[in-house]
Amino acid sequence: MTKPVYLDCNATAPVRPEAREAMAHALEVGGNPSSIHAAGRAARALVEQAREQVAALIAAPSSTIVFTSGGTEANALAIESAVAAGARRLIVSAIEHDSVQETSRVLGVEVEVLPVDASGQADLVWLKSRLAAWDPADGKPFVALMLANNETGVIQPVAEAAELVRAADGWLHVDAIQAAGKIPVDSRALGADTLSISAHKLGGPQGVGALTFGPRATLSRRQHGGGQERGRRGGTENVPGISSFGAAAYAASQGLDEFRRRAAWRDAAAQRLKAAGAVVMGEAAPRLANTLCVATPGFASDRQVMGLDLAQVMVSAGSACSYGKVKASPVLAAMGQGELAGCAIRVSGGWNTTETDWDRFVGAWSEVHRRHVARRQPAVAGA
Repeated sequence: MTKPVYLDCNATAPVRPEAREAMAHALEVGGNPSSIHAAGRAARALVEQAREQVAALIAAPSSTIVFTSGGTEANALAIESAVAAGARRLIVSAIEHDSVQETSRVLGVEVEVLPVDASGQADLVWLKSRLAAWDPADGKPFVALMLANNETGVIQPVAEAAELVRAADGWLHVDAIQAAGKIPVDSRALGADTLSISAHKLGGPQGVGALTFGPRATLSRRQHGGGQERGRRGGTENVPGISSFGAAAYAASQGLDEFRRRAAWRDAAAQRLKAAGAVVMGEAAPRLANTLCVATPGFASDRQVMGLDLAQVMVSAGSACSYGKVKASPVLAAMGQGELAGCAIRVSGGWNTTETDWDRFVGAWSEVHRRHVARRQPAVAGA
């Protein structure tokens, strides 16, 4: 039987062997990292080793790494801390992940949308104008701008946005969950006041993430209990998950150059789909090397996803955080591609994806598309 092709790594990447081994070792160690006996000290050592590894991936001081239950909690910790620090109005880019969008909307503060252009990049002219007119009664400005979009792969001008936010004495939160492990990430060079990442996007396990914070950010503990994570998050640390996260972060950091070179596979696939009438989203902007978001007019996303799945090729119709639902992408709508939003699929490779996987995707998609065209032809002929 032919091995299935998994090209939905932006949803969850396969677990790396190094991460699996680290988790198994941590499970054998056992112990509570808050205990002072030998088993506790061994567990603590694993947590702190992982903290160093995760910090190195994003060029942050290890003392600023707060482990969380995932990227969603890391994003929430940053946003809720900003509101606790006095923010009364939040600026959130139109392409942010639901965890940022929804958290911002339930905190009882005003939320404004930072628009994007047709390529999916943030409109910094709008941001500069808006910050210049900021009302001090709304507290210090808070801006959320992700580093790379999870649906299109478009990389955002974060460092430039940070200059504007810093000039306004604001707080910039950067969701780097899709970017970390795929492109070099330097949280301090980017100018991020807070920056979130997640293990399962780069080959670690699900259920563990991290937030780093700079000197201009004041974190407020949202999960209470013991004094874990230097008093910033209560609850016994997930030692196996954290240790596995660290191993995945280290492995990802060693493979950044190879990951970047894989853009050629993505681009070759894109050209073949474009020849069949597909439109590549964000093609004019810098993108993650592993991500292809492509829309085919008149060819519904769910039909493409299901047809490919029957051919043993797994892709998605966008973000994977909607309980399996296939819905039109608000990200593409924000880019002015509303008419195509219901006809788009996201193809995303990972650390173990091969060129053959991309070739098999194109072959399977071409056949699914051929059958779709054949079904439509009688209706067209009789019109």
